[in-house]
Amino acid sequence: MRLYYAPRTISIAAVIALEEAGLPYDPVPVDFASGAQTKPEYLALNPKGRVPVLETDMGALLTETGAILEYIAALAPDAGLMPTDPIKAAQMRSVMYYLAATMHVNHAHKMRGHRWADQQSSFDDMKSKVAQTMTQSARYFTDACLSGDYVLGDAFSVADAHAYMVCSWLEGDGVELDDFPKIQAFLVRMQGRASVQSAIAQGML
Repeated sequence: MRLYYAPRTISIAAVIALEEAGLPYDPVPVDFASGAQTKPEYLALNPKGRVPVLETDMGALLTETGAILEYIAALAPDAGLMPTDPIKAAQMRSVMYYLAATMHVNHAHKMRGHRWADQQSSFDDMKSKVAQTMTQSARYFTDACLSGDYVLGDAFSVADAHAYMVCSWLEGDGVELDDFPKIQAFLVRMQGRASVQSAIAQGML
């Protein structure tokens, strides 16, 4: 498999999941600084011009983080990266959908205002709101998503790889992490995992 990624983006959640699953993959960096994600070669892989993209052994191209994470979990069932209980699986997905549809979007308002508006004044307004909306998201994540050491309590799942990356942006988005000791502890706990250490060693974090 090939994983197209950019450092410190949500694509590193897929790296963490692949490492946790023990699956072989070839990491392919996408240079955002040079606009590689907007070039025809990359758009042929992902017309959305975003990361991650996972190219499977069979040549299929997967482009959404949640779908990629669940695919990885399905390839390595013995790794236990996704619960078999339908209720717990749905609870895990509900957290991942929140991370993707709300928290990630809040973060994107800081640097990606052109997705929603055209005027600099609009960009500035969106950016000024990020600390507030990400703080609100951090509160929701603490109160409603983090049910123990991990999203599902004691058991690590692919939702934690997703959550780790989104929570790693909080401080840069102006969130006072000292107000969220459970998130601080979660980040430290994740940083101690071999999968995250591997991503760090590869210069991805």
